[in-house]
Amino acid sequence: MKSCLVVDDSRVVRKVARKILEELDFVCTEAEDGKQAMEACARQMPDAILLDWNMPVMTGIEFLRRLRKMSGGDAPKVVFCTTENDLAHIQEALSAGANEYIMKPFDSDIIQTKFQQVGLL
Repeated sequence: MKSCLVVDDSRVVRKVARKILEELDFVCTEAEDGKQAMEACARQMPDAILLDWNMPVMTGIEFLRRLRKMSGGDAPKVVFCTTENDLAHIQEALSAGANEYIMKPFDSDIIQTKFQQVGLL
């Protein structure tokens, strides 16, 4: 089974994403900010990361930039999942190493399609 780290400061969003991903046969772990996500990746690098942008302690974009510099940090497929929908944010995320971008609110079909596009399904 593939693993996915769900990083979002909203417990509700993490639970909804986890339910969808588990139905797609992912083993999920959760983090509520970028710092916790860095610690989780240091313990065990996931196959996929579903990443929020706006979080306390360390934002999603800060986390992504640090992740891509870590040993093995180029491996996970990173899909941003955020309310930030302007072109500047999307371009910044992709140039920092994100593989895809999902707008909130999301549903199972959107996650499944994006994960297929990046080769996770």
